[in-house]
Amino acid sequence: MDQGGEIIVGIDLGTTFSLVAWCDERGPQVVRDADGEARVPSVVSFAPDGTMRIGWEARNHAIENPLHTVYSVKRLMGIGADVLARELPYLTYRVRPGDRDQVVIEINGRAVTPQEISAMILRELRQRAERALGRPIRRAVVTVPAYFDDSQRQATRDAGQIAGLEIVRIVNEPTAAALAYGIGQRGPAAAGQRRTTALPIGDRSKCSGAAAGADGQAAGSDATTLAVFDLGGGTFDVTVLRLHDGVFEAISTHGDTHLGGDDFDRQISDLVTREVQAEFGVAIDAPQTRQALRLLAESVKIRLTEQREARLELDLGAGRTYRRTLSRDEFERMIDPLVRRTIEACERALADARLSPGDIERVVMVGGCSRIPLVRQRVAEFFGRPPYTALNPDEVVAMGAAVQAQILAGGRRDLLLLDVTPLSLGIETMGGAMGKLIMRNTRIPCQAREQFTTFVDGQSSVKINVLQGEREMAADCRSLGEFVLSGIPPMPAGIPKIEVSFLIDANGILNVTAREQRSGREASIQVVPAHGLTRDEVRRIELDSIRFAREDMTAHRLIDLRNQIEFDLHKTRQALESVGDALPAEKRAAVERSMSDLRRLSETCSDADELHRALTAFGRSTLPLAEAAISAALRERSEAGELGPTMSETESARNGRPADEARI
Repeated sequence: MDQGGEIIVGIDLGTTFSLVAWCDERGPQVVRDADGEARVPSVVSFAPDGTMRIGWEARNHAIENPLHTVYSVKRLMGIGADVLARELPYLTYRVRPGDRDQVVIEINGRAVTPQEISAMILRELRQRAERALGRPIRRAVVTVPAYFDDSQRQATRDAGQIAGLEIVRIVNEPTAAALAYGIGQRGPAAAGQRRTTALPIGDRSKCSGAAAGADGQAAGSDATTLAVFDLGGGTFDVTVLRLHDGVFEAISTHGDTHLGGDDFDRQISDLVTREVQAEFGVAIDAPQTRQALRLLAESVKIRLTEQREARLELDLGAGRTYRRTLSRDEFERMIDPLVRRTIEACERALADARLSPGDIERVVMVGGCSRIPLVRQRVAEFFGRPPYTALNPDEVVAMGAAVQAQILAGGRRDLLLLDVTPLSLGIETMGGAMGKLIMRNTRIPCQAREQFTTFVDGQSSVKINVLQGEREMAADCRSLGEFVLSGIPPMPAGIPKIEVSFLIDANGILNVTAREQRSGREASIQVVPAHGLTRDEVRRIELDSIRFAREDMTAHRLIDLRNQIEFDLHKTRQALESVGDALPAEKRAAVERSMSDLRRLSETCSDADELHRALTAFGRSTLPLAEAAISAALRERSEAGELGPTMSETESARNGRPADEARI
């Protein structure tokens, strides 16, 4: 609660269920209805007259109104048409591509965006909190999967705005769960209590004051290293965190925005579909039957969590009924590949944190599907310890969001949350290389700056292509957006100083700015990609960065060397035209032969070491020309009454370009 008495609530906007919570001096509490139920189904249905049903009422009437009952909308947030094709077979409502590669849902002849549907759910949660707390709710902390990208986070923020909520912070779901876990270990804070916190030290990125610890060492003897395993209705995340004296530091994260309970349900749905086709020769394509099958599959999954077997029965019409019994063993064989994917993500998160399973002191289970016995068994086998299941996996994320809301409202000063960004970010440089500015698992918020220059004389504009990925070549990374810095005064190549700045705010949203320092010209963009990363793209990005690391680095080095050769040849040609007559004829001829030989080698040679040796030798062979150019410059300055060049200017002339600069 802030000084004006206003409460900031915490919201878990989930794929299957959503919850709202708040926090005071007693700790976080979820808002419940008259029956004690905290969960609100993330389901919205529409009647022909436009009347809406939200939550349990919409879910309970889903079979009667399959074409206009929207569920699992979180899986549609920020995606494009390519990902939509994979979701369509499992949706009973109509979805199609809209403008700018967005996804829209057709409701009674009207196109509705996933953001609007999510806003309806958020509005219902807000009203539920207002009724329970007896005061208006205007601000909220909302959680998202750790692997949500900029577009999906922006879509979540937009949904909040449509619902009349100011989203004061977007928090990764596993990190929110860790906050709730930490509160349970520490107990509630006394009013006005302040504690001294020891912040982790060690900055290993270009981000000013924002590098996540990656050495796997505890910040102190009382630090706890834990993993949050969050398997929800539509998404999966695993985050490794360090807890120390009130500091919740995310070290690494990995996940999959299309892996969750829906995918487990679909294994059962696909089984029934195949068997119905084989037994009755009937395709399950009627919307009502598909909706009934979806709900049946979810029910069977839940029953098999507690029982060894579950009975299935589906009315197919015309006197036909499909019946069978599904055992837990059979179900586990069906979902085993999905569970293995969660363990593979755990392996990658630990590798990024430079930890082994034995270094994890506790594994906190989050999300409804974390109750599945096979999931718990695989987690226990991988980490070598039973998972921690004391927290309600349905409510812990909302409770953590409420804790963060209390921190932001100033009600709690003994806690600090430090999160990370999941993938590296950078820009495309000359020759198609990826220049990384922010590395994956860097602590956010953070800012990184790097200086670039031009490659062509008189270049008056540069195109900034913002990239996301782990490979060394731009073509192997994902483009998040482009913008142009124009109006650069014409200058020789290498003279403009273009500073590119990346800023990731506390919500994980990226802003990029480019500024030419000599002229002051500036351009910027808030990166909002058309849609999110698919599971295959994320996995390919990371695995390819390992598989192709050596050849990627070689290709990047070749590009840098060829760019340097081209630049040095250009500057040498300019120097020959300017002061070449001051050289003896044989030395000038030697320089020209060296230029010809180096250009030919650059065009034909793919050995980076050989090119580097040739470039070094070329620098030595052109030293007399460089000295002649410096002497000429000194004479001009002396005649003009100016001081001689500084050491940095002399070195710049010899090297052909300012140090520590790349070209755009």
